[in-house]
Amino acid sequence: MIEEIHLRDLGVITDARLPLEPGFSVLTGETGAGKTMVVTALGMLLGARSDTNAVRSGAKNALAEAVVRLPQGHRAIELAENAGGSVEEIDEGSSELLLARTVSAAGRSRAHVGGCSAPVGTLAEIGQTLVAVHGQSDQLRLKSAKEQRHALDSYAGEKLARLKKKYRANFERFKVAAAELKEVRENTRARALEAQTLEGALAEIDAVAPQEGEDVALKMEAAKLANVESLRVAATQASAVMVGSEYSQGDEPNILALLDVARSSLSAEAAADEALGELSERVNELLIQATDISEEISGYLSSLDSEGPERLAQVEARRAQLKSLTRKYGADIAEVLAWAAESRERLESLSDDPARAEALEQELRELREVLISQSTQLRDLREKTAKKLASAVSEELSALAMPNASLVVAVEETEKFSADGKDSVTFMLKPHQQATPRPLGKGASGGELSRVMLALEVVLAEVEPVPTFIFDEVDSGVGGKAAVEIGRRLAMLAKHVQVLVVTHLPQVAAFADQHILVLKNDDASLSKVEVLNEEQRVVELARMLAGHDQSASAQEHARELLEIGRRV
Repeated sequence: MIEEIHLRDLGVITDARLPLEPGFSVLTGETGAGKTMVVTALGMLLGARSDTNAVRSGAKNALAEAVVRLPQGHRAIELAENAGGSVEEIDEGSSELLLARTVSAAGRSRAHVGGCSAPVGTLAEIGQTLVAVHGQSDQLRLKSAKEQRHALDSYAGEKLARLKKKYRANFERFKVAAAELKEVRENTRARALEAQTLEGALAEIDAVAPQEGEDVALKMEAAKLANVESLRVAATQASAVMVGSEYSQGDEPNILALLDVARSSLSAEAAADEALGELSERVNELLIQATDISEEISGYLSSLDSEGPERLAQVEARRAQLKSLTRKYGADIAEVLAWAAESRERLESLSDDPARAEALEQELRELREVLISQSTQLRDLREKTAKKLASAVSEELSALAMPNASLVVAVEETEKFSADGKDSVTFMLKPHQQATPRPLGKGASGGELSRVMLALEVVLAEVEPVPTFIFDEVDSGVGGKAAVEIGRRLAMLAKHVQVLVVTHLPQVAAFADQHILVLKNDDASLSKVEVLNEEQRVVELARMLAGHDQSASAQEHARELLEIGRRV
């Protein structure tokens, strides 16, 4: 649940802290006082698009913070820690998470999760697990056929979700195969020209037959062959130093001879001193290494003698062949080979032989049968869920002063397959038993739509539970007994989850466990927030009832409403 909301320089609010308690909290105030800023702040914390107009005039930036208390193991804690944030453990069963969002007057936005900077998308992902916000725009959303189908599918649960996942995989395969078949049939000439081009290119590559890494190896060999004389001189000089040369005088020293003399001298006196024996062994090791090196130098000279101008010409000719490929098909031979592999696959797909078209047609027939079967299963499951959802919502409507009304959820087969199956879902309201059900977007008034929305949320909360519900004037267009029943139902909902309601209706506000008032100053330029005590609630409810907070009759009526609210 949300423990506290902190606002700074947001709209007409300079600085305010809203301590929220479990249960039902209501937010009231005169029009223009800044009640909606609380919902705006929550939207910011839930990853909504930043709006520079929300920054108070003259301020550099606006801040929205929320302290959220969560049970151990909650999904939001995992998401926060994955984003680099930290949570504060309160006790063995719960932790606190800090969410923050700043929006500058220049339009820049920053988000923080658990004290660590994070993308705004992370806030949105965390927010989905914490809060459900519903306002007038959500009522408009409810009229959408897509959203109605989503609500029904959510209520159906995991079984439908798994089936829809399998269906969508086959649907995507069907679309790919259908597109390929269309291409095979309609673009024969273009495909033939492309195939001819690819065949010529692949024939050229196959004729050269390049090998992986061959271009690099030939480059190094060419450099060696081009400098063979200087390499031979260097190796010959080194060999002469190591073992002498055929042209050297007999008394000219070399490394092997000198090391042999040193070893013999030391070993001759090693019996007299162990230190000399150890040194003799080390000199002997040097002599062995030097012998190996001299043999390798000799072998290197022999290889140089076998690699003459003819080999250099062969190497340069091969490099020219490879270069002709890298000019056309890739920066190096590795890219050429990769392009060739991709082109061979493409060439296979371009073959317009009857067998390919026939194979695609067969695949489409098989996929269609699978889609028909799976879409039928989806429809059957949706129809069963529709009856269950309609019954549950209708029961809620009865508790919201609409005893004769019922929700009808119609599931009908469509002509074409879609990503969600082959169904259209329509939510319809039946005001009384003799009435003809009409779609919510056409037949429901604002007050009726508000109650249907609330009823749906209560029911859907069973399958998509979140700790906190925010309702922004969803009771608009409702009054009298219906308003009382809405307040009563919100209070009942608040026994299981935290509920925050922005309202103008005293009948709703009277049922709250906590009453928060947003007050504006005389010139309406600034607002402040305060939590009301019992007597202050009576005054505020009187204002909401009669427009005059000092009216004795209005205050008496306010006390009656509060008494009704306590009976829930």
